[in-house]
Amino acid sequence: MIPDQNERPPPVLVKRAARLATSTLANALDEAGIHDKVLNTLKAVSTGMKFAGTAMTVREITAQYGTFTSVDFRIGAIIDAAQTGDVVVIDMAGAKCSTWGGMASLAAKVKGIEGLLVDGGVRDLEEMIEFDFPVFAAHLVPTTGRTRLKVETINQPVCLDGVIVEPGDLIVADGSGVVCLPKDKALELVSRAEEIQRDDEAAINEIRKGLSFSDAMKKFTGI
Repeated sequence: MIPDQNERPPPVLVKRAARLATSTLANALDEAGIHDKVLNTLKAVSTGMKFAGTAMTVREITAQYGTFTSVDFRIGAIIDAAQTGDVVVIDMAGAKCSTWGGMASLAAKVKGIEGLLVDGGVRDLEEMIEFDFPVFAAHLVPTTGRTRLKVETINQPVCLDGVIVEPGDLIVADGSGVVCLPKDKALELVSRAEEIQRDDEAAINEIRKGLSFSDAMKKFTGI
């Protein structure tokens, strides 16, 4: 039995988070004294990709070709375990073989999975783009993970890019990067980020009217 998340952010909160930039959310994290929830090296595999959703976590181990069996690959089990609105979050410890490709992207898209975050490799970029499935990863590689990797856990805490991700955390990703909002702080962080965004929008309007950048910063941030 694969355990499901005990807590999930309400869909309305996920929608609110999806309207916010990761840079704005990172500012909110800083203000809250949370400085270890930004994933700095995992990036979109193509421009324009973004997502927000609930973390459905996976940990995999990797080794040389032929170490494991095709049964250990278990991508079908991963997709089956995810719910609509989830983001599949895979800890591969940065391995340079592919855990995910085009067919998995299509199956995930059809199921309503919001995206994929991998500290490791993926492949079939053109199909990911064709199927409009957003993927953030450490590596794009042609090498299959079949018989090179084994799924060890699903819906247990994982570590990607030095960041601990718990099942049910709120993951937001865009062109600037990826942030993880702890599930017990997500409402507070999203609410503060919305306030920051309103100030930013007001500052932009003032700059368009001729206010200098320095004066805008003083007016809206106190800097």
